[in-house]
Amino acid sequence: MIPASTTVYVAMGANLGEARQTLEIAATELAATPGIQDLTLAHFYRTAPVDSSGPDYVNTVARFLCTLSPEALLDRLQDIEQEHGRTRLYRNAPRTLDLDLLLYDQERIDTPRLTVPHPRMHERAFVLAPLADLAPELELAQGSMSALLDTVKDQEIGRLE
Repeated sequence: MIPASTTVYVAMGANLGEARQTLEIAATELAATPGIQDLTLAHFYRTAPVDSSGPDYVNTVARFLCTLSPEALLDRLQDIEQEHGRTRLYRNAPRTLDLDLLLYDQERIDTPRLTVPHPRMHERAFVLAPLADLAPELELAQGSMSALLDTVKDQEIGRLE
């Protein structure tokens, strides 16, 4: 029996090196992963680092169908980060690539390794703006996309062409 596909959203960001190119390559690598299909990227956005320093980030969100378990998907996301030189020197350090599992359909996951929905996504314009590009009708526990975007309108974010 083929496992049912789950709609997944992953935040993607980078602020070291050729950030946008890194995100595009990482999306291609993710799309080529067995068990992942129909990957779509939102628009790219430039934002200042949150609770950190360093160059501006380039951010987007990927939506895809997935038959991998949440843990197997997390492993794959971390493998792709490592392939792109991701180091975890300290919390919110500048990075070559950051891939965060935001939503795994409607599932709630709370393990030592993984919390889904992502616990801070509703507070971050750099996640909400591209997420709203892909799913403007999405409702999070904290509210609708439009209501949540209104709460972060003071955060500077610029859409890239």
